[in-house]
Amino acid sequence: MDFLKIRTKLAPLLICLFLANTGCQLTYYAKSAYNQMSILNQRVPLEKVLQDEKISAEYKVKILLAQKAKEFAEEKLSLKKSASYSTYVGLNRPYATYVVSAAPKWELKHHHWSYLFVGEMPYKGFFSLDEAKEEEESLKKQNLDTYLRGVSAYSTLGWFNDPILSSMMGYADYDLVNTIIHETVHATLYIKNSADFNERMAVFLGNKGAELFYLDAEGKNSATLKEIQNENEDDKKFSEFISTELNDLTTWYKAQKEQTEDLRIARIKEIQARFSQQLQPKLTTKAHDYFAKIELNNARLNLYKTYVQDLSDFEKLFVKVNGNFVQFLEACKKLEKHEKPEVGLKEMIGRRPL
Repeated sequence: MDFLKIRTKLAPLLICLFLANTGCQLTYYAKSAYNQMSILNQRVPLEKVLQDEKISAEYKVKILLAQKAKEFAEEKLSLKKSASYSTYVGLNRPYATYVVSAAPKWELKHHHWSYLFVGEMPYKGFFSLDEAKEEEESLKKQNLDTYLRGVSAYSTLGWFNDPILSSMMGYADYDLVNTIIHETVHATLYIKNSADFNERMAVFLGNKGAELFYLDAEGKNSATLKEIQNENEDDKKFSEFISTELNDLTTWYKAQKEQTEDLRIARIKEIQARFSQQLQPKLTTKAHDYFAKIELNNARLNLYKTYVQDLSDFEKLFVKVNGNFVQFLEACKKLEKHEKPEVGLKEMIGRRPL
């Protein structure tokens, strides 16, 4: 299982694509707007979907679960109330969108795209796989590392009432719950030009929220709750591991005078070797087993920087506010005007920024 496809629940936040800076992207703007509106126009109220004999019983169970997760997020976690996830759209493809990321070969630095209202983002989304591949090839010609991935769920940040998508039905139940909470966090608070901070916050609260959901629904002896707790604990260990590795790799890149591709690839493979030897034996679930086998480059490593680096900072803040979601989000909202919210968070919890 790919942590960045499933375990981060999900998927990169793909904001309303028609909000893209259109200065030299008129074609992209038009296609994205058309496809986004096409999805919104296909929304069917859930009460009709649940009566539709063409919809499988398995899908109906997951749709009801998504509804319960939304209600829990709003009522118990005090996240923003909306009409999102009260409708359903069946897609004729496995993913809702396809997202391309890129990075310089000798620097752990995001290649950014600029969007109105939300600022710079470290990825660009497409509703067409072929168009995503074209973008990836263009970036490769610029001598950049790239990573293209399918996305099953995304948020329009509260601009529209997001539907439940058929592409979300493949999630495990607790991953679906996590996804709904994750995306509702985005709709509740999103800090401009701070994609990494926003995603880490949503990942952290998605994990916490899913745990609380099953504690409330099934009690402390729930087998599902135990599984979530084990995976969340492994997520913490993986976050600590990859955070250290990313910092070390950043330092290595800066100090390296000889820049050959073989040397760079060998250095990245060392990260996977250390994972297999040092961390993997300590994990209790298989949620991160994939990491030892995937093909890594800077674009893919940057996704870990976006989603899971320094999650312990959010844990410290969560403890500081006694697990209160409202106080946690209020504290994060105070970082909106900070030049670097992740640095502001470290200052807030009394940790000296690196």
